Amino acid sequence: MSRIYFKRKMLQLYAKIVREKASPEYIARGWAIGMFYGCLIPFGFQLLCSIPTAFILKGSKIGATIGTLITNHFSVFIIYPVQCYVGLLLMGKTRSMAELKEIMTGVIHASSYEALLSIGTELVAAFFIGGAILTAVMTPVTYFFVKSLVVKYRAKRIKQAEK
Repeated sequence: MSRIYFKRKMLQLYAKIVREKASPEYIARGWAIGMFYGCLIPFGFQLLCSIPTAFILKGSKIGATIGTLITNHFSVFIIYPVQCYVGLLLMGKTRSMAELKEIMTGVIHASSYEALLSIGTELVAAFFIGGAILTAVMTPVTYFFVKSLVVKYRAKRIKQAEK
């Protein structure tokens, strides 16, 4: 992936965030919901959870959808093994990162919950414990980051309109 392509995609994402016609809190809440489920729940059920939650908590449905994409076909090969590693550490167990990457790569390639459950209850528990830690960090960071982006963008637009 070229640097220019990546920069263009980030600018498109930025534009999608700041141009949504809603309050900064509404937009940020949706993105935080998406991040919450993107970090906590494995592929497949993220949207089934994030969209209804966005309706219930009155958050951006666009943000709730796109926010789940923190775990995508490229990032899961890093995020999922790290989640398991952190979860195992908190459980007082250890496995090498290389071993976890190999195990989780197999699960990702199989793309089934049977494959996830076949890794054993210890690693499944570690996956969710590590995911909960990632969620606890990333959800508030996402909320405040997105809210500040929207507020700054709108303040800048108001300044430009006054000139």
